Amino acid sequence: MLEIFKEGLLGSLESVYSIAVIVIPLMIILQIAKDYNVLNKLSEYFKGITKLFGISKEAVLPLLVGIIFGISYGAGVIIQSSKEGDLTKKDLILLVAFLVACHAVFEDTLLFVAVGANGYVLLGLRLFIAIGITYFLSKRINLKDITSLDNGGEKK
Repeated sequence: MLEIFKEGLLGSLESVYSIAVIVIPLMIILQIAKDYNVLNKLSEYFKGITKLFGISKEAVLPLLVGIIFGISYGAGVIIQSSKEGDLTKKDLILLVAFLVACHAVFEDTLLFVAVGANGYVLLGLRLFIAIGITYFLSKRINLKDITSLDNGGEKK
């Protein structure tokens, strides 16, 4: 029994160490990028995404943050941008749809590669699915339907 506990504890500590080696540097890079406005500059290069999905240019930064650093930080940026009035309801729906399928691409991919997954296949499928779902939704979302959500789904 003691041997099982020891094996479980050591295995868990090794896993935590593997995760920390990936996550801690990513968080440091995020803070540096935030301090030097690197993410704002990067969003200028992704204007094609705004046309493809029909989202505002203000939605690019929250999308990039979510893709690169994950849902938790991306959600914080999305919520803040929404409170500031920078994002439309369509932007919010499409951001969430994309990030559900494809978030934290570096962190998640590296974590799964560490346990034996093929990173190229994993990343490619996640991007393909996220782009497909978001594009499909961007063409199907009707602004009338979105505004009806304000009334609890009741149509007037």
